[in-house]
Order: sequence, then structure tokens, then C-alpha cells
Amino acid sequence: MRGAVLGHAGAAVVDGIDLDVEPGEILTVVGPSGCGKSTLLRTLAGLLPALGGDVTQDGTPVTGPGADRALVFQEDALLPWRTVRANVELPLAVRGVRRAERRAAAEEWLERVGLAGHARAHPHRISGGQRQRVQLARALAGGPRAVLMDEPFGALDARTRAEMQQLLIDVLRGTGATVVFVTHDVDEAVFLGDRVALLGTGRVLPVPRPRERHDPSEPATGALRRAVLASLST
Repeated sequence: MRGAVLGHAGAAVVDGIDLDVEPGEILTVVGPSGCGKSTLLRTLAGLLPALGGDVTQDGTPVTGPGADRALVFQEDALLPWRTVRANVELPLAVRGVRRAERRAAAEEWLERVGLAGHARAHPHRISGGQRQRVQLARALAGGPRAVLMDEPFGALDARTRAEMQQLLIDVLRGTGATVVFVTHDVDEAVFLGDRVALLGTGRVLPVPRPRERHDPSEPATGALRRAVLASLST
């Protein structure tokens, strides 16, 4: 993506952006409030037009929403009148996938996110963390090339949030999906990301591996964490 990102009022929210996301990577995006993180995500999804420059996927211009890009929000956006399984089936149903095939895919993904026993439940009968698991299963069931996540774990308690972070890494394994993950949480950005984009600074920093929770005694991770914190105060 290169150029300026258009906001709802018609003005450029993010200008001079030059960002490439590699296939299969998790790119976390951080920045101070109001810097355009969510607007950037919606532009990548094709929900907002770019004010200038180019937004492309695999060399093809992004001109609108597509089935190969899935969005995951902090609010789970599940349909309350549909069961958990029916919610996961929804993107496949929209694409006209046969009932037996989409049911099998939904059940496979519910198994992968640890909710096989809740397929017939309705969203109001399960916890917030479980609803986010359903949303993740729904996003991935359609086999998207890219998953765009806007602070999806921000409303969860610390323990559930850590569980969801690990679950995301686990369920992405083998899918080949690219993830752009917006967050305000420094430790989440460093733990999840293969790289961290510091929006507003023009910097994209690699994350040391192997992937581990922040260890204050580890110099490279500590330096990255300080850089991310500094970007939030600009």
C-alpha cells in the first residue's frame, strides 16, 4: 500500500504511507489514538477508498470488499438469531457453498478453536472469549488470503486475552493467511507480530524470535518494546 488514506470526513487521516505486508506474516500495527489505525484497516479491506496512491493485493488493485479478505472486530458482530455453527457457516453460505460442505467446514473450525461442544448454542449463551473464538472461526472458515483484525481482544480480561493470542497463532498455522492486527497493547504487538508497524513514524520493525512472552532480561525484545512505547507517545 502506498499513498494517503481517506477518512470518513474526506480528509487524509494517514498520509505518505508506504507499507508492504508479506504473504503469511502477522503484521501488528500500533500508534497513538487518532492516528488512523482503524481507517488503515478499513482501507485494506476495501471499505474505504484511498485518497491517493495504490492499495493492491498480490498486484491487483483493491477496489472494494472481497471474500479473500476477512475482518475481525473487537465487537464480535455475531448474528444473535443464528447458532454458533450457523454463524461460522455464514460466509460460506453467502458464497453459495453447499450445505453439507459448509457444515463440515464449520464443525472443523469449531473443533480447532475448542468450541465443538457449543455448535448449537446461540451467542448470548456463551462467554465473550468464546464469542471471539466463534468470530475467528467464521473469519478463517472461508479460507481468506488476508485477515484484518481491529483490536479483537481488547475487551477481554488478561487471561482470556493471552489464551486468544496463543489460539490465533495456533489456528493460523498451515493456513497461509496474512494477518494485519491493530492493537494498543505493546506486549500483544510484540508477542503476535512477525513485524510491528509504528504508524505515524514510517518504521516497521522485525520481532526477535522464537516467539515468547516479554522477558525483561532479553535485550532485543526489550529494545523493541521501548521503541513501540515511544511511538505511542508521539
